[in-house]
Parts: sequence; structure tokens; C-alpha cells
Amino acid sequence: MQRRTIVAATTAAGLIAARPPAAQAAGAPPASLDALLAPYLSRFALPALGAAVVKDGRIIAAGTVGTRRANAQVPVTLTDRFHIGSCTKAMTALLAGVLVDAGRIGWNTTIGQTFPNLRLGMDDGLAGVTLEQLLSHIGGIPTDSEDLLKVVLDSQRLEGVNLDAMRRWIIGQWRARPLAWPAGTTFAYSNLGYIIAGAMLESAGTATWEELVSTRIFDALGLTTAGIGPQSSRGRVDAPLGHEIRQDGTLKPILAGPNGDAQPVIGPVGGVHLSILDFATWAGWHAGAGRRGPVLVTPDTLRRLHTKVIDIPPDPNAPPGTPAAVGYGFGWVYGTLPYTHGTVMLHTGSNGLNKAKVLVQPDKDFAMVVATNRDDAHSDEALTALQEALYRAHATPG
Repeated sequence: MQRRTIVAATTAAGLIAARPPAAQAAGAPPASLDALLAPYLSRFALPALGAAVVKDGRIIAAGTVGTRRANAQVPVTLTDRFHIGSCTKAMTALLAGVLVDAGRIGWNTTIGQTFPNLRLGMDDGLAGVTLEQLLSHIGGIPTDSEDLLKVVLDSQRLEGVNLDAMRRWIIGQWRARPLAWPAGTTFAYSNLGYIIAGAMLESAGTATWEELVSTRIFDALGLTTAGIGPQSSRGRVDAPLGHEIRQDGTLKPILAGPNGDAQPVIGPVGGVHLSILDFATWAGWHAGAGRRGPVLVTPDTLRRLHTKVIDIPPDPNAPPGTPAAVGYGFGWVYGTLPYTHGTVMLHTGSNGLNKAKVLVQPDKDFAMVVATNRDDAHSDEALTALQEALYRAHATPG
């Protein structure tokens, strides 16, 4: 049986000459974070933990501790792949920027324009939702529900089709439903919106989202460990396995297979895995805000991708560590944390088995990433506390 989860929600000048990405091409290796990370394993009952800090385009500190599999001694390494869940959304948004700059699609291109063969019977409101609205969760499409989960699971039973056809099929099944509210007016974290956005990019790029993100993002940034789906290989414990929490609180490692990740069709929502070093390279590229290569989009497009689109009303019941003055746009949450010097871009990702967090601050050319192979309140508390420790230790005050 496939995992029932879709992807856990989150609260929330001219072109520069291209050159290799910011991973350690030269200079001293990053300082080890292992001694800092180790106490978090026992304190929060984590199997494994990884973290890295990027400053001025260089990974200045990194570490991985723990085991790939609970109740076994299979040490993690800096090249081990961690699943990053919804941190994938910013990759999908960047891919959109690449295709917009190539003239293949526009930010205001609508669902109805992209899929004229599905327009008959499509709700007029849904047909008018734009790519930008989908990528910023303001398309009027509701958050995850059992109804949506059923459609996603049903798509996996289609025979003789690829994932792009499955995504179009999901749109066809959903097309008659009215929007929950007018597009552009209200924030609602919608994984379905990102499935539809991914399908629009497939139509524009004439390839699957998986092919497009692999060639246009992974290859372009030199993310050699990046892939899609379960972070371990079938039949091998060659990466930190995700873990389910049993009723007695013990951890059950989940091997690659039908239950090793969320459904493959939701790749644009949260399907990426990569090493903590490649995760840091990805974050550091954004922190550079175009000051370094490689050039993937024009300066105007990158500024757009780094600009808040919608304010999110404050939640009086938000857990500790939730950013204040929150907004969202193009796969990033915008806000301040009690310990940050100014506004940061951040996101949390999970697939029900793993959890990751990324924080980027372009005005300081600073970024950090943290990840673990457990997904619950303990792991969220651990990563939140670790982010604060790393920021206080490495970010420039003022």
C-alpha cells in the first residue's frame, strides 16, 4: 500500500558570467559541525542529523551524525542523501522562472490556456488561475483533503502512462470543482496547486517535471547527489532511511519502495532528495541573489522569485519558532525569527518520514540547511533549535 500522505504542509544589472556553483571548489574544507550536532540525537531521539552553513558563496561549516537506520550502526556521511520534502517547491518555482525567461510560458498564463483540451467542463474560476498564483498558494484551491488524496491515489493506478499524463489526469478529475475563494485573494497552502503548476511546466517544457528539474536545476547547479523519490536505493541502506513512529514511540525504518516516499506524481510538490552539501549549495545560490553564477534566470526574474507575493494572517496558535510578519511567494516563506537580523526566506519540508528546513538571507549572503530522517514534533523542535544555534554562531549581526 502506498503512503497515504501527500506532503506535509508548511505553516509556511546584466547577466553575470557563469562559473561553477558555490560548493567547495577551492580553499579550506568546511569546519565540522559534528560535535554541535551529536547532542541533538539523544535529546530528540533522532536517528540521523545533517546541517550546513553557507556564507558568501562558501560552505563554511557542515556535519552529519547518527545512523542511516534506527537500532543499527550505519553511520551517515556528508555525501548521504536526505529527503527535503516541500523545500522542493522553490525548485519548481525556479524552474518556472527558467521557462518564463525562455518564452515558453508566462507568469500570467492560466490553467485554461495551458490545457485547452481540458477546458470543456472546467470551472471558469479554476480555468483563470495563473501560474504565479499557483506557485504562491493564492489560486483559490483548497489545502489537502481526503478528497484530494483519493484523486492522487487513483492516478497511481493508471496503466501505460508516465507521470506527466497522471498529473494531467488529476487536473481533469478536479476541473469541475469551484474555487474555495476568488483567485489572488487568500493564502491557502495547496499541494494540488503545485501539482497543477508542475503539469503546466511540463506542457511548456515538453518534458516531464522530473526531466526538467534534473537538467535545468540539478545539472545546472552541479547538484550531483540530487534525485527524486526515496533517498535510498531499493534493497540498500545507502542513505538515511525515513522512519515511522510506532504507537509505543519507537522508530520503524522504511526502505525504498511503495511506502518509502509520498506518491511519485507529487514530485513538483516535494519529491527531491540530495546531500546536505548539495542542499547547502542550492541555498547558497539563492543567498547570492545573482551575485555569483551560474546564471539560471535573468536578474528581474530572480528578484521576482525572491519577492513576497501575499501576506499570511498571524496564527494565534502558532508553535514556538514560527516566523513573525509572515508572507509567501514562489516556494518561500518570508518573515523574521526571534534571533534573526532582519527578514529571512525559509521553508520546511517533510514527507511523513523525514524533515528538512532551509533558511536564506540574501542581504547577508547567508544560508543554512538542516535535515533529519524522522518527522514529528520532536524532529521539528530539534531542527528549529538547531537553526537558531547555527544562526547565532555564524550569521553576521546587524
